[in-house]
Amino acid sequence: MSRRRRSAQNDSSPNYQAKRQELLRTAADVFKEKGFEGATLNDIAERFGTDRASIYYYFASKKELFQALFHDVLVDVLDQNIAVAEEILAGDDDAPEKLRRLVEQQMNSYEKNYPFVYLYIQEDMAQLQLDTTSWGKDMARKTKRFETIVLDVLQQGVDDGTLRSDVSVQLMSKALFGMVNWTHRWLKPGMRSVDAKQTTEAFCTLFFDGARTQN
Repeated sequence: MSRRRRSAQNDSSPNYQAKRQELLRTAADVFKEKGFEGATLNDIAERFGTDRASIYYYFASKKELFQALFHDVLVDVLDQNIAVAEEILAGDDDAPEKLRRLVEQQMNSYEKNYPFVYLYIQEDMAQLQLDTTSWGKDMARKTKRFETIVLDVLQQGVDDGTLRSDVSVQLMSKALFGMVNWTHRWLKPGMRSVDAKQTTEAFCTLFFDGARTQN
């Protein structure tokens, strides 16, 4: 089986790659619903409409399959998000508008790339011993860079007087990320009651009513 898998991994045929991407999408849905520990290869195989043995044609283990979700998809997503965030940071908007755009960008990314980003948020990479891999370290660096951009924007707002100075920028950042990242527990594309745009508007209203300086 390992020889067949190695041979298949070198297969660039559209059919193989399409099947592999379909399997990744199916696995992502299962991991989102059951978590890494709760999900099994049998669960994924059943959802994919095949048997467990067929999964090994693509991946050697559940952990390898889980890692591929991030290596194949999420690294590029984080790169794109950081590129947009860098542009927002360097722009001429005031700090509240920059923060609104950063929240909007994140929520749109969560919705567009569902459930891949949420998988990264909901799972403990250290517990899974994936934070020591090269891609895990790279993702941690990218995540840290985005957090730094938010802190820089918050500090800009404090310095120019558009954001209040009686709350530390670190606490404001944690509050903002807390709201945005907790959506992994309840937000799903296609919901009738709320979507990424409505969530962005609600979060920004709640955040800025407390963070913006009063005139």
